[in-house]
Amino acid sequence: MGHEHHHHEVEGKNLFFTILLNAGISLAELIGGVVAGSISLISDAIHNFSDVLSLIISYVANKLSKREATEKYTFGFKRSEIIAAFLNSATLIVLAVFILFEAIQRFLNPVEISGTLVIWLALGSIAVNGLSVLFIKKDAEGNMNMKSAYLHLFGDMMTSIAVLTGGILMKYYRIYWIDPLFSILIALYLIYLSWDIFKTSLKIMMQFTPDNINIENLAKNLSEIKGIKNIHHIHIWQINEHDIMFEAHIDLENDVKISEFEEILEKVKEYLHSKHHIHHVTLQPEFAMNDNKRLIMN
Repeated sequence: MGHEHHHHEVEGKNLFFTILLNAGISLAELIGGVVAGSISLISDAIHNFSDVLSLIISYVANKLSKREATEKYTFGFKRSEIIAAFLNSATLIVLAVFILFEAIQRFLNPVEISGTLVIWLALGSIAVNGLSVLFIKKDAEGNMNMKSAYLHLFGDMMTSIAVLTGGILMKYYRIYWIDPLFSILIALYLIYLSWDIFKTSLKIMMQFTPDNINIENLAKNLSEIKGIKNIHHIHIWQINEHDIMFEAHIDLENDVKISEFEEILEKVKEYLHSKHHIHHVTLQPEFAMNDNKRLIMN
């Protein structure tokens, strides 16, 4: 029995336009931040530049993931987007820690900042990031790689709003300590945005069992299928966020023909597909095999 599984196809051209937009605003904010003396503007520029790098990674990964499998690369490049999501989220966390450190230093030693320049550049960043978010919003649905890029951009838009608020307070009220304070809040917000994707992508790369699958319950339910005596030596892992792989040894109650085993196999596949969305199943049939019957084996 074959099972079709589809997910949203990502449009690479939207990602390409987003890269160009963010490269421009990153350069403008960096120069403006240095001229204005604003660490929040510089941190926003660095964050924007990290977006450019993350978007490039996402773009390349998206292209690679569409390549067909070959004799040398039997899974194709499906995991490239998970690696991209991991790199993007890890980069954002490291960057946030750097911003946090610099902001604390500036908070202890505040300096006068040009609020006008901060305001205009923050407005430009909000416009660019808002447009970028709209470009890839649809692609971010059901694709972890694109979601990590989307969160980068959405986080950028929110940080730019904070920078704009800080610029207004500095220009009209001369509250210069607000600049490093907002930078600290921006850094904490970036860590909050990235942590879940970082954890999930790391689990997939480490081939952990998906969180929503309980192996003991799964094995118990499979053992209730007629003809199965025991199921053991189970491995469940993900190639990417969509494709879950399953392999196991299966003890049969009787020494059956291959055609009879195939009937059992179809029942196993049907259960795994309907209950756990597992599409790739590999079973090793056994009868009177004197081996270790542990559920999990190295």
